[in-house]
Amino acid sequence: MDDFFESVKYRDFSRKFNETSGTKDIQYLRQRFNEVYDTIFEINKEKEAQHLYLKKILELVQTGIIAYNINSGHVLWVNDAFKKVLNIPSLKNIKFVENRNSKLYNAVFLENHVTNESLTIDVNNEKNKLLISNSTFQIKDTSFKLIVLQNIDDTLNHNESEAWKKLLSVMTHEIMNSIAPISSLAETLQHKVKLSIEDNTKNPLDVEDIDIGIESIKKRSEGLLKFAKTYRSLNKITTLNLSTILVNDLFDNIKTLMLPSLENKDIELSFENDNASLDIEIDVSLIEQVLINLILNAVEASKTIEHPKITLKALKTIDGQTVLSITDNGKGIPEEVIDRIFIPFFTTKKTGSGIGLSLSKQIMLLHKGRITIKSIERKGTSVSLFF
Repeated sequence: MDDFFESVKYRDFSRKFNETSGTKDIQYLRQRFNEVYDTIFEINKEKEAQHLYLKKILELVQTGIIAYNINSGHVLWVNDAFKKVLNIPSLKNIKFVENRNSKLYNAVFLENHVTNESLTIDVNNEKNKLLISNSTFQIKDTSFKLIVLQNIDDTLNHNESEAWKKLLSVMTHEIMNSIAPISSLAETLQHKVKLSIEDNTKNPLDVEDIDIGIESIKKRSEGLLKFAKTYRSLNKITTLNLSTILVNDLFDNIKTLMLPSLENKDIELSFENDNASLDIEIDVSLIEQVLINLILNAVEASKTIEHPKITLKALKTIDGQTVLSITDNGKGIPEEVIDRIFIPFFTTKKTGSGIGLSLSKQIMLLHKGRITIKSIERKGTSVSLFF
């Protein structure tokens, strides 16, 4: 009994009692003591493992953390991120910082930052902006202070870099989507001119076709320039250059642009509009951009389908809304991702940027309209634009 309580007093649970000698009662008592030892030993091992696990996590985070004795200044624990922010190689007592940089010491360790506060400090003659907070806690009769700080400049620079990457992705996506049909149409016109030069009698040059093609290239180029200017002044994307256009004329623009590139892919592109006088008030270049995006999505979805077909349809609802729909018979969109397809930069394509649909949605919102998608896997997708 004396040995057992002495072990408890000195927290030494490494020894074992002999369970094979003595009376049965003594053997049983020693067995139970050993079980107590084993249990406490396992608890200590778990606590030590949890401590190491927590310590490892705190070492990996990019937020600086320090805990120290308020009276003595002795550091209980500090991670590398904290030392990196303050440019201190090692830190066993906060008095070291006081001797090295008294202003930094006063700002970080003496001032009270109960809530997250912004703090600008001078480290190596460079101004660093920090987010800092602190709290105090007691362990027995000793008071400790916990300080948490983060370099805001690093975070802002990282976020700015990511924003630029995403913006460049948007620009590349939209520019490529516009350049592809322009290039294809220019190639078709060039081929016609070449045939006419080689044999004017068999392939007379149709000046009207050439004129329509050049006009389409001109309009789409102007739309692309406007798109680029719009992104150059992102804070001003609040107004539209509205004009009224016949839906048939809008469809003719898209047909002239897209048909040459689709013919090479053996994809049928058809247009349906039973109301020849149906017109719509829109920013033509932006809505053309939306329709090109949606058609290219449909083309992508129809790559592996036999007899692929894409249909653009216009109609007017009973309540006066004009609806433009783009329907394909492609592979469709999986049900588990259809709710996320309008989230910026979400994509199911290997080479997609994930901004085509989100940008289309923003353009529709600017028009005070909406965009909806219905899709069935292995049957096709229908996207509707409501104005």
